[in-house]
Amino acid sequence: MISIRSPKGYDFSIQGAPQDLVEKAPLPATVGVLPERIPFIKPRLAVKSGDPVAIGDLLFTDKSDDRIRFLSPGGGHVEAIHFGPRRVIREVVIRCASDDEPAQSLTTPITPQDIDRCPRADLVAHLLKGGVWPLLQSLPFRAIADPEVQPPAIYVGLDAREPFQVPPRRYLEGHKALFEFGLRALRRLCPTVHVHADPADRAFCDAHQEVITHAVRGRYPADDPGVVLFHIRRSSEDNPSWFIKGQDVLLLAEMLQTGRYPTKRLYAVAGTGVANPRYVASRLGAPLKSLLGAVACSSPRYALGGILRGYAGDPDGHMGFYETSVTVLPEPETGDFLTLFRPGLDKPTYSRTFLSALRRTPLAMTTNVNGGRRACIACGYCAEVCPVNIWPQMTFKSILAEEVEEYLAHGLLDCVECGLCSYVCPSKIELAAVLRDAKHAYRKEQA
Repeated sequence: MISIRSPKGYDFSIQGAPQDLVEKAPLPATVGVLPERIPFIKPRLAVKSGDPVAIGDLLFTDKSDDRIRFLSPGGGHVEAIHFGPRRVIREVVIRCASDDEPAQSLTTPITPQDIDRCPRADLVAHLLKGGVWPLLQSLPFRAIADPEVQPPAIYVGLDAREPFQVPPRRYLEGHKALFEFGLRALRRLCPTVHVHADPADRAFCDAHQEVITHAVRGRYPADDPGVVLFHIRRSSEDNPSWFIKGQDVLLLAEMLQTGRYPTKRLYAVAGTGVANPRYVASRLGAPLKSLLGAVACSSPRYALGGILRGYAGDPDGHMGFYETSVTVLPEPETGDFLTLFRPGLDKPTYSRTFLSALRRTPLAMTTNVNGGRRACIACGYCAEVCPVNIWPQMTFKSILAEEVEEYLAHGLLDCVECGLCSYVCPSKIELAAVLRDAKHAYRKEQA
């Protein structure tokens, strides 16, 4: 096991962590798939409102590659297809029929005895047809992996440094053999598979020491595949590596072993706005209302996928394809009066602007940014926390000046989109969004 230490980043001390228990939710009345939240795809619908569907039926494909398939996580009928501006498909909603919904067989099951002999081309075809190929993503843009390409390496992340995510000991409990089968399948796609975990969880690492290749120490987001790649790559040829989340390895393995589309998902329900923070076992695309339970604040915001990397969710909507957490934060209706003159004993902060920087106990987080946007003051906080040694403020200025070669030289493509630069910025500049949008624009130009 190789040891890696990431010297930068930031650990949050905030309230609302899930209790260490798993609640099994009943079959939700509806499930949904959110094409709008899947990066870089242009969906082509294969169903219309009112159509009957079974688990594993095709809902839509990617217009740029119709082999990339997105399947139904529930059986029943298509209740609604929600569109946004310019007819962007935001959500496909399926009304579930019953607890014993039939799941159609998509591919021939592959046994643990046969996986090591399965030709790579056949395995790719199985994953594409089974609808789990989109779980594999590629760096640096975090797009769905290209089936025609063999990557330099595949990174499997087991950590959950961003608050609040499901820890690997929870989703791997009772599924060790299935997880190891999934890793063997990944090695058929690429011989080099890196599995990284936090050595602080000694019991977990001891139980899985035969598959963990890298012990990653450091603050958030040390466990991100892009950060791990940054620390171990030998040349630029390693940059277009692939990655997959640990929980998604289980879905991939289940599809290969059963030949059916997997639908199970373990979610973290957390935040100071939740009355009962916990882990919930439910469905892919579960509705938020079926996960949340009682909400403990009058004006909540629902962050799906993480408080830094996620997006604001609709309380009447559903979880996205990749998201495994929903964090509920109070949203103040008005800003603080005379914020500048308040000591801030109860406000999470990176700098020592507030006296709460001296506290060691977890603090309640809200969506209040505690100030207004102004010009960059060159404080250097963003560079202090950037885990891949970018100078975000200089990259930001290069982007505004449209100096492509300059912002690439600053390391834009190394950005792991962790959101820390925006969080620590005292000028309240949305650095992370600017850098992410520039990366996406550059990818579009190259394509």
